[in-house]
Amino acid sequence: MSVTSTTTLSLSPHAHLSPPLPPMSILRRLNLHNHLNLRNRNRNRRLFRSLAAAAAVRQDTTVWTPAPLTEIEPAAESLFHVTIDVSDAPDLAVSHTRPGQYLQLRVPDVEKPSFLAIASPPSLSEARGAFEFLVKTVAGSTAELLCGLKKGDVVELSQVMGRGFDIDRVDPPESFPTLLIFATGSGISPIRSLIESGFNADKRSDVRLYYGARNLKRMAYQDRFKDWESSGVKIVPVLSQPDGNWTGESGYVQAAFTRAKQIYSPQSTGAVLCGQKQMTEEITSILVADGVSSEKILKNF
Repeated sequence: MSVTSTTTLSLSPHAHLSPPLPPMSILRRLNLHNHLNLRNRNRNRRLFRSLAAAAAVRQDTTVWTPAPLTEIEPAAESLFHVTIDVSDAPDLAVSHTRPGQYLQLRVPDVEKPSFLAIASPPSLSEARGAFEFLVKTVAGSTAELLCGLKKGDVVELSQVMGRGFDIDRVDPPESFPTLLIFATGSGISPIRSLIESGFNADKRSDVRLYYGARNLKRMAYQDRFKDWESSGVKIVPVLSQPDGNWTGESGYVQAAFTRAKQIYSPQSTGAVLCGQKQMTEEITSILVADGVSSEKILKNF
């Protein structure tokens, strides 16, 4: 009898229920996965090196000029009036050619610069060799460090930047008798440069400055309002959080303008805007909807 042989033959078909993947297939998959990861890492490294190199090139093109502070005084709550002597850098001084231009400023031992609009008119830069700024202190910023310096301390200035306010686009004054100016907070800085540079305001029939701030304590340049008005600019202060004695415009600049509007001829109306982003966007939308050409709405950035 062959019982043993029969039993042995009946087990053999069930020795392997599901054969495993060959070892070489697993290795090939692992190798492919590792290759892709390595290629991605190398690509990211190349991208990082390219960006770093580009940043270095951009940084190298910035010419930094040392210049001393000649004045730093409070201008309003959280705002400082800063004057910097650039008389030893005449090329830098005369490069300020149009209101609304700005530059970068670095304080000692801090690499990160602050962007500041020049508040003084170009004529002051050329005649006195000085730049004036209105600087808002922001906790932890370069601007805060700047406002903590004293007369005689040396900072570094970049070249003058930006196209500024192209006032030629709303000239001659006879063709653009209405010029509406809007500023909020420290955005009044380049507007001061514009007004004190002169743009034939006295030859225009309707020049209004809507100037927004939280309250009068935060509104800089109030001591200049009389001179600005005598040059032909009607000033409309707008306070978002006035005290109980305030009888002027309140709320936001765009709301105050909407209430007063009075655009008699959109085709002969120009505008200048500087300040909080929401304000500039909303005012632009209002003006364009009323028929004012976007080409006649001037911004410095």
